[in-house]
Amino acid sequence: MQRIHEAFERSNERGGALIIYITGGDPTLDDTVELVLAAERGGADIIEIGVPYSNPLADGPVIQAACKRALAAGASVRGLLASVAKIRERSEVPIVLMTCFNPVFIFGLEKFAQAAAEVGVDGVLISDLPPYEAEAWTRAASAHDLGTVLLVAPDNTDEQIADALAMTTGFSYVISRPGTTGARQELWQGLSDLVARVRGHAAVPVAVGFGISTTEQVADVLVMADGAVVGSEVMKVVGEGNADGQLAARVEDAVARLRG
Repeated sequence: MQRIHEAFERSNERGGALIIYITGGDPTLDDTVELVLAAERGGADIIEIGVPYSNPLADGPVIQAACKRALAAGASVRGLLASVAKIRERSEVPIVLMTCFNPVFIFGLEKFAQAAAEVGVDGVLISDLPPYEAEAWTRAASAHDLGTVLLVAPDNTDEQIADALAMTTGFSYVISRPGTTGARQELWQGLSDLVARVRGHAAVPVAVGFGISTTEQVADVLVMADGAVVGSEVMKVVGEGNADGQLAARVEDAVARLRG
């Protein structure tokens, strides 16, 4: 977890943290290793690796397609953890796993936390885990020095925001707008007020994700928050395939453009 907090501190010098989401196993688990390293070279401060799941809850079409490709290629939780171990042989970039609760539950909360920590994961975001059901997970995560990241949504009350942040130890992930992931032309008009409400409760850095797709949007988000999360814009590049053998270079370029 310390790597996450240190990354936010370092990123202050260049205006905030750029957090890049990559679906694990798309197009292959070996490619995931190279894409994470490419995103770091492009200027990513933190990498969020999505655990592919057959029944996504908040993913837009780009991420849904990436999950289908990853699962068809044989991606699994254990395989993804093995990929993280390979990344750790070459990089200290902070890594946060994003997953639905079911894969963690099937794996076993304690076993998942231990396995993730052993390969070098720094935090876990469980997208469908509400704060009032998160105590067992947060105990397991804390025992293995994993940061817990919970989502804060636009329709959350102040009480719900406070409850989520009471369980959050990595960084607070603010959903930028109602709806699913995916590129949007403009930021939601109520975002700055939402971020201000979250900051009023947060003792950890505040990042914003969902629908952020341009250099300008990243810059606008970093005026109000400590980090900006971009996923679909990068995964569009991955979705183009690797027939030319230059996928990692194209992902690096995409991240560099977002970094601005």
